[in-house]
Amino acid sequence: MEIFDDILEFQIIDIIDIFLVALLLYYVYRLIKGTVAINIFIGIVIFYLIFLLVDALQMKMLTKILGGFMSVGIIALIVVFQPEIRKFLLMIGSTNIGKGNMFSKKFNFLKTQAINATEAEVVVAACTKMGSSKTGALIVLERNNNLDFLVNTGDEMNITVTQPILESIFFKNSPLHDGAIIIADNNIKATRVILPVNNEKNIPERFGLRHRAAIGITEKTDALAVVVSEETGQVSYIKNGEFIIYKDTQELIEKIKDDLN
Repeated sequence: MEIFDDILEFQIIDIIDIFLVALLLYYVYRLIKGTVAINIFIGIVIFYLIFLLVDALQMKMLTKILGGFMSVGIIALIVVFQPEIRKFLLMIGSTNIGKGNMFSKKFNFLKTQAINATEAEVVVAACTKMGSSKTGALIVLERNNNLDFLVNTGDEMNITVTQPILESIFFKNSPLHDGAIIIADNNIKATRVILPVNNEKNIPERFGLRHRAAIGITEKTDALAVVVSEETGQVSYIKNGEFIIYKDTQELIEKIKDDLN
């Protein structure tokens, strides 16, 4: 009986172990999908499989050489995946569990979807109108990562998102037009927010500090960013530090809806 209990306990632990590994891989995939990092990750997996193969075949010289790379691999991984590791830790540490948002999304899915739809349409309509008058704007849409750590860099707000409000905030003579605004759950959390600027990525010269700031915040968190260029009036959509291509405003609205949901 004791042997049976030991086997049963081992099997349960083994199932839990597999589940946790699968969950970890899922979050890693979510973190790096659509980025250059996923190619590096695949290369590392292939390298590790080759190491296991030569080790199983008892090819001592190759095993020793590859094992030398593996011994310093952790340090190399930290250097190569530093932005992704930071984003992963931020995803774990700043989720909105404390506010109950994770549970409310499960039980109020239709309501959340309606809010996100309204939010996307209002944001795109405002940005399109501001683009026609070449009014620069930077709008950050919060998702799972809580952006409260950025609110202190600007002016905290609690205003329902509407097109006139967005246009008045970024009006050139408005005292609130500098910096970014953060939107969460169809509310403007803060204005005049200072975002981390990405100075490493090479982007065309026609894109300025707003675009670099949008790239920086979407690399470090899972937030989305919509930018209106003050020079050209072009509306750009940025996710995971990359410019997302779209054909028209309706497609942009659909992309934002899908990403928010």
